[in-house]
Amino acid sequence: MVDPVDEALKLIQSKPEGILQSELWKELGIDSRKCSRIVKKLEDDELINRTEFKKDGIKTYLLHAKKMPVNPSDLLAGDELIPCIRCELECIVEECHPLMDWMYQLAIVQHTG
Repeated sequence: MVDPVDEALKLIQSKPEGILQSELWKELGIDSRKCSRIVKKLEDDELINRTEFKKDGIKTYLLHAKKMPVNPSDLLAGDELIPCIRCELECIVEECHPLMDWMYQLAIVQHTG
């Protein structure tokens, strides 16, 4: 079963321009009260910003996901640091052999872990 708070956060994160709270509850298929509780939790957990917004003369809120710091472990495959951090080459990601090798290592680590 999907956690509605996680689902709401993912939806908000997928909208870099933000999403109106009045649209969020419709997209999630929940009522506005439940949506308000979810938004309050996300705001209290400092995962989103909520600013007043008027649409057609009706007050609602514009929701934006806060940018979260990168988890350092997301840059590692085992003990291998992502090669792009120290790379000075101009490359095409899909053709970068060091990156592809690192991603292969990451898949192995996740599969065996």
